[in-house]
Amino acid sequence: METTGRLGERGVAAAAQGMPADARRSVDGYLMAGFPWYGLDEAFTGPRWLMQVGAAADGIVEYGSTGHGEEPSLRVETDMDQQRFTVVVTVASRPGRDSADGTGKLEATSVSSAAWLAGSGLLSCTWPTRMERALRQDWLDQQTAIAWELADDLEGESWSQLSLPVDGVPTGFHYRESEYGWVLAGTAGEDVHIGAYGRGMSAYGLGFAVVKDITRYDS
Repeated sequence: METTGRLGERGVAAAAQGMPADARRSVDGYLMAGFPWYGLDEAFTGPRWLMQVGAAADGIVEYGSTGHGEEPSLRVETDMDQQRFTVVVTVASRPGRDSADGTGKLEATSVSSAAWLAGSGLLSCTWPTRMERALRQDWLDQQTAIAWELADDLEGESWSQLSLPVDGVPTGFHYRESEYGWVLAGTAGEDVHIGAYGRGMSAYGLGFAVVKDITRYDS
């Protein structure tokens, strides 16, 4: 999970620094992936939008996120409690393997990888904008470490079990709530792990499905 975690940290940092919309929304990276993307199923009729993909050093796409509902904003004037969104994170299922430069090993991805990316993703769009700038990084570092520890302990008491449909099939997920929103993670077949996070939209009524046309999100 270590390599995926580092990719996730870059995603959090980019979001916290205000990644340009065109960089976030480019569909090109999604089209390069060798695995299926997941999003909310057709029961969700609201807005859909792209976020970002993460790639390994050799350029192979490892994960990415699709957004649903209202795009979260970190502007000071935005009322966090009024935001309603769900983000679905798709993580390629990878075995342990050599790194692209041959200098080390990449750990296998797992449900914990999806839980980590979902937890850090939630932090990236809910961190307290009214906090003094000097304290923000310390807060983010602390909360990121907690998210990492929780992702590594999916059988711990911080998580409960939740069954949701994936392509119409009931599937078990690890689920937890916090003051910032909720996070869940599970596996969809042999190809990918799914993570998700949200705020203002209940996770209990959601369903996931393969995205048949990712360009549908590129609006």
